[in-house]
Amino acid sequence: MLAGYSTVSSKAKIKGLEKIDRLFNTYANSSLGMIDPEGIEALCSDLGVDYTDVRILMLAWKLKAEKQGYFTQDEWQTGLKALGVDSLSKLKKALSDLEKEVEKPSNYEDFYTYAFRYCLTEEKQKSVDIESICELLNLVLGVQFRPQIDSLIEYLKVQNDYKVINSDQWINFLRFCKEISFPDLENYDATQAWPLILDNYVEWMREKHS
Repeated sequence: MLAGYSTVSSKAKIKGLEKIDRLFNTYANSSLGMIDPEGIEALCSDLGVDYTDVRILMLAWKLKAEKQGYFTQDEWQTGLKALGVDSLSKLKKALSDLEKEVEKPSNYEDFYTYAFRYCLTEEKQKSVDIESICELLNLVLGVQFRPQIDSLIEYLKVQNDYKVINSDQWINFLRFCKEISFPDLENYDATQAWPLILDNYVEWMREKHS
């Protein structure tokens, strides 16, 4: 009986994988063998979400997508299996569950770090331009830390010292939002290991409100 059950079980798995592959092929660029930016836009349209919706970035995180705007078949299979999804309607429902998954403290930092890596589109690229960083901050931290992010984005747009942001600065933006009281910044200590860009931001804030 167990042998029969395992045959049924493996058949079900194969069928599930076929459905995942069929869904992949609906959006894949057949000459590239992967879902490209056009395919992702079509997927977003069918899911009823905007291409710039944070949940699409969360989906890329779940798929462990290596290249911005592209999903390989392996990434798609592994990610959708992990989500327990084999159809568009299930994927639509899974997006809201994915938000809850990302919000768990154990996952959030990983997602936040991934969001930065996902923006490194060139080989050996280690930093991201200010404009893209502002968009990304808005996308991944805007809901949780709206006042801090609005203020930080305003500063990043007016300052002239930095044209790009590296991963250490990026990680510290999250730490700053979580640890520093806002808007008084009373517990900010410049002698602690904060990147210079945040020292400058705090100075700018204090001058602004003095």
